[in-house]
Amino acid sequence: MRQGEVQRTTRETDIQVKLTIDGSGEYDISTGIGFLDHMLEQLSRHGGMDIFVRVKGDLHIDGHHTTEDTGIAMGQAFKQALGDKMGITRYGHAYLPMDETLARAALDISGRPFLVWNVPFTRDKIGEMDTELFQEWFRAFAFAAGLTLHVDILRGENNHHMIEACYKALALSIKAAATIDPRNEGRIPSTKGKL
Repeated sequence: MRQGEVQRTTRETDIQVKLTIDGSGEYDISTGIGFLDHMLEQLSRHGGMDIFVRVKGDLHIDGHHTTEDTGIAMGQAFKQALGDKMGITRYGHAYLPMDETLARAALDISGRPFLVWNVPFTRDKIGEMDTELFQEWFRAFAFAAGLTLHVDILRGENNHHMIEACYKALALSIKAAATIDPRNEGRIPSTKGKL
């Protein structure tokens, strides 16, 4: 079973993450930011990953450090869980409809981190969470995990639907990319021989 576990402690946050790629979508998540918890639950359930997250952050300042550092720790745990990446499919993408919204996520478990983010929010907050922090989480996760990740809203009006569709599209993309392809058994999916 592919599992990763990370403890990340700084002056701003104290984070524990346990992540199982080949899970059943079970989660136990507490970041101190209710809406972020809700999004990470979507990532777990729709990605088929078991995710445990505990965060103590400096929320008396704002949600930035908690959000970004949670993305870093989760990305590190995902990368650890992938191990040598032998036999993975490597690429994944998903279109995710949610009512009036259509999101797309496409990723490459390349080892070359990059984020393209095209999510045009029209509100400053969803619940108590600043909408600008979602890009911070996706960037932190992609860079720590070593993903090339593109996230786009192709259409949408409701900001809640837009970001939830992004997380669900990411979940389905991860599920596809991290799947072991029996045709790649014992091989790295690259002509370079390394990811």
